[in-house]
Amino acid sequence: MSADITGQGTKFHSIRLIYSQFALSQRGHLDLMRIYLLRGLLSVLSLAPLSSWALPSKPCPHKVKETITPPRGWTATGIPSPDHKIILRIGLPQPNFHILEKHLYEVSDPDHERYGDHLSKEETEALVAPHQSSIDAVNEWLEYYGLKETDLVRSPAKDWVTVTIPIGMAEEMLDTKYSVWKHTSGDQMVRTTGYSLPENLHEHIDVVQPTTMFGRFKRDRSTIVWPDEKEEEPVQKAQSFAPSIEDPVSGSVVDPSCNATITITCLKQLYNAVGFCATGSNNSIGVTGYLEEFANLQDLQSFYADQRPDALNSSFRFLSVKGGLDDQNISNAGAEANLDVQFAFGLSFPIPSTFYSTAGRPPFIPDVNTPADTNEPYTDWLDFVLARNDTPLVISTSYGDDEQTGKAVRGGFRSTYTVNLVPESFAIRACKGFAQLGVRGVSLLFSSGDSGVGDNDPNPATQQCFTNDGKNQTRFLPSFPTTVTAVGGTTNIPEVAVSRFFSGGGFSNYFDRPSYQDDAVTNYLAALPNGTYEGLFNPKGRAYPDVSAQSDRFRIFLSGKPILIGGTSASSPAFAGFVALLNDVRLTHGQRPMGFLNPFLYSKGANGLNDITVGHNSGCGTTGFNHPSRQRKAGIQVITIFPTPNDCLTNVSVTGLGTPNFGKLKELVL
Repeated sequence: MSADITGQGTKFHSIRLIYSQFALSQRGHLDLMRIYLLRGLLSVLSLAPLSSWALPSKPCPHKVKETITPPRGWTATGIPSPDHKIILRIGLPQPNFHILEKHLYEVSDPDHERYGDHLSKEETEALVAPHQSSIDAVNEWLEYYGLKETDLVRSPAKDWVTVTIPIGMAEEMLDTKYSVWKHTSGDQMVRTTGYSLPENLHEHIDVVQPTTMFGRFKRDRSTIVWPDEKEEEPVQKAQSFAPSIEDPVSGSVVDPSCNATITITCLKQLYNAVGFCATGSNNSIGVTGYLEEFANLQDLQSFYADQRPDALNSSFRFLSVKGGLDDQNISNAGAEANLDVQFAFGLSFPIPSTFYSTAGRPPFIPDVNTPADTNEPYTDWLDFVLARNDTPLVISTSYGDDEQTGKAVRGGFRSTYTVNLVPESFAIRACKGFAQLGVRGVSLLFSSGDSGVGDNDPNPATQQCFTNDGKNQTRFLPSFPTTVTAVGGTTNIPEVAVSRFFSGGGFSNYFDRPSYQDDAVTNYLAALPNGTYEGLFNPKGRAYPDVSAQSDRFRIFLSGKPILIGGTSASSPAFAGFVALLNDVRLTHGQRPMGFLNPFLYSKGANGLNDITVGHNSGCGTTGFNHPSRQRKAGIQVITIFPTPNDCLTNVSVTGLGTPNFGKLKELVL
């Protein structure tokens, strides 16, 4: 305030001086002009806040905010022009987030009296708004560099500030140097390995990006795995002569063809949803799309004609995020996008559906017009949906990254791993955004990935799971994000963990185990042989996946032709479709949507899931996690055996709590 007062005094001194000079030169009209001048000065003073009279003070000395070791596979190859523009995102603290988190757990707990009492958009924004002191401190810092309010873009809660500035200015503001970094795959981006902020701003700023974020959304980061066509024909012929299958866990009778090809009918049979018809009233479901993956309407109609004829001529709402495209040229149809919309929307029809297309296309190569890759799709999408009131009640995402990643080639296909680094500060802020959607009643499901505990490689000699701390130690590489509902993959009937690729699973290094997981995870870890993978994972971290569903040999239409496709990017939209049906059950009974699913799933909802006790998730030179009754020492091949009485213990870090039994769940959600 003293600076404001000083500034005000200086301004008043200037006003008095101007007035005196004016009076001396206009003696003949002094009285009349005095009245007009005083009126004008009083009007100006009454409209301008005191703070506007103060000049921005020079920032305090800089202090390091964040620094990382250059991620493996990335090499600095040049220096970007200081005149090129970068879109800088500044995250301000959310001092009341702990209150929002308390609300989240209360409205998501089926045993709490507030279950389903979700917050509004405005109530949520009030709980993530920064203190005014943080807004003022950041404003003063930006003003020092000549940035005005008209140069800024603020989120509705004012917890994010976005500004487009030259890289040279960003370097001065952050006391850093950006470089052009090149990945072994050929991708390039403009990043730095550390940045600083004025010391007084550390308490007022959580994160600034793009700086240390080397995460990449590449097409092979979508969790798609293509079947080997040579393997398919004999399998399909053999299954066509097999008798109907009764699943021993769910008791469902399933057509034998479902062991070769997964359709909507297969999923409804296996997961006990045959005959259920949704109303669609006040309900909704959405799918996210990235990397110019286009959901083709013609392919959707072909899929409906093949598997859901009652849905023919229906469509979905298209929403563009940051200029995301809607290319309906059938030759440009995206396998990922088509898989997601065809199964998520086909299973949940006639529930209204939405497809989000978020802009951004790899590989990124800096040029004169676009020198900096600022594509951080989670935050772009979060900015978009958090600012709206019409967000779908269930949303599936089949794209992910990793808290730290590597790269491998195995089994004739490239795994989904690329050498990245998602900084913890960025991960935390993104997950706080997901929490805001949860407390507003949105169920978020993400595929858990197709690389087991790390790189999909069980061979110790060729595995690529190394830490990015400069020590190059072998360590499991957990997926990001894990704070949502993570969906793993199964295959076959009876169901086992998928093995043609390995379902992502493990324990986060960034996020502690939430209380709703304590019983399941503590029991799982206690049942593992002593010393299992000691030092390779964080036993106190958040375990994932939470649930699973079929994930291989899904029949979709792509560019006018039927194909088979697999990956946990199939299991996530499939599970999301059933969640939309569960919301339909609740809504038709006058209840609120389910919202954040996990507290329900780990309590009463567990009784509506089929526990999958066979399988493992290899990676990082090991066979990964397994059911404790089958777990062997690290590096020794796990032998699949028949179920034992101990198999009532959930296979937490492979298939989670299990796959859905809709017939049971629709009773449990009421």
